[in-house]
Amino acid sequence: MRALTMRAQRIVAGVVAVGLVAAGCGGKRPTESADSGSGGCEAAEGRVTIATGNTGGVYYTLGGGLAQLISDETPIKASAAETGASVQNIQQLVTGDYDIAFSLADSAADAVEGKGGFEGEKQDITALARIYSNYTQVVVRADSGIESVADMRGKKISTGSPKSGTEVIANRLLEAAGLDPASDVSAQRLALRQTVDQMKTGQIDGFVWSGGLPTPEVTDLTTSMKDGVRFVDITGLLPQLREINPVYEEGTLPADTYGLAEDVPSVVVPNVLLVRSDFPDGDACAITNLIFDQKGELAKVHKAANELDRETAVETDPVPLHPGAKEALGTD
Repeated sequence: MRALTMRAQRIVAGVVAVGLVAAGCGGKRPTESADSGSGGCEAAEGRVTIATGNTGGVYYTLGGGLAQLISDETPIKASAAETGASVQNIQQLVTGDYDIAFSLADSAADAVEGKGGFEGEKQDITALARIYSNYTQVVVRADSGIESVADMRGKKISTGSPKSGTEVIANRLLEAAGLDPASDVSAQRLALRQTVDQMKTGQIDGFVWSGGLPTPEVTDLTTSMKDGVRFVDITGLLPQLREINPVYEEGTLPADTYGLAEDVPSVVVPNVLLVRSDFPDGDACAITNLIFDQKGELAKVHKAANELDRETAVETDPVPLHPGAKEALGTD
């Protein structure tokens, strides 16, 4: 039991290391790919870097824990870095700046199909697994007068970091509500920490955030502002979103997540863990197995990892599963 405790402490410490990587390289780190290894499900010695997301988000927290777990349990030395998240992660994964990347499934689908922010350029990416789900959280100041996405016309709204999955969803929500993101709202392309700070000071009226539950920065906001903010039900726009991508689903943000008075209906998007198609098979298999075998340890870093499930892990279409991941998940 003590060994498990010490391991958990090392994994949590790895989250802190993410900040050190980000501070040292501005969220972009040259990578040294792991050696090819001898096949099977054995990782070879090497180094990998993991693209995560905004500080305070689940990608950032869980990515740091995953990097520490890989370093502790395999011959691979892993590090993780803060990034703008999904779209940026995919772009820099493909160019070789990172070896593993967190992404929303809708952004990943756009990438392999050459749509959206990847218009006309299909990206050579594969998936290790579907992991946990992101909840689209639309939060507004209680005094903003915003009751629906359509009410955001003329308001200052944070749509997320540039090239993030949050920005993709935010723009699609605005368009589904009949608004032009470029002209009908004053779009503030802010990282989550900046977003929360500006909500507190009244510099913006609301924001869209796509993240796991709970997202630490959103917890900070709801704890400090309490009834000064409220969540907006966006599920009326789900049919329009599903016309763009069937990956969007209806879900529920439980009231106790942020100490709310009642549950909030939400739009849910799965997350996927991505690599390039040339990522070594043995490393892919070993890391995929590690994620699910050590689910309990990752859940100590963030409880979103409790959603990890080998049965749903294979549901990554249209993004193909990496051959090593297929071996780990028994789909060969």
